[in-house]
Amino acid sequence: MAVLMEQTVHPTAIEIFEAVNRLDPRSSRSTTYNNLRDLVQVGLVREVALEGRAARFDLKAQRHNHFICDRCGVVEDMEWYDVPQPDPDAIGQRVLRDFELILRGLCVPCAQQPSPSPISS
Repeated sequence: MAVLMEQTVHPTAIEIFEAVNRLDPRSSRSTTYNNLRDLVQVGLVREVALEGRAARFDLKAQRHNHFICDRCGVVEDMEWYDVPQPDPDAIGQRVLRDFELILRGLCVPCAQQPSPSPISS
């Protein structure tokens, strides 16, 4: 938790393990992963899943949404605003634990870069 509290970015599990290991070299990778899993399950930490990339972790200190850049994969916090509850008919027999809004696109630095040229044959 201390490592996550000091983060200004959304680290991966391996980045968290490496930071913990610098503080205490006796710490194991499995302990770090198990602790992250437990912290997510009790709702203290949020796992932000990224398609094709390592999941990132974030403290749930205050409610916020996320923006994920399609190009560089950066995860940025965005101000929270309420999203309507899903329709109970759409949920059916499922038990809803939580939901969040994830916005995707290009971050400011990536949006300012030219688009890559298509490969010509």
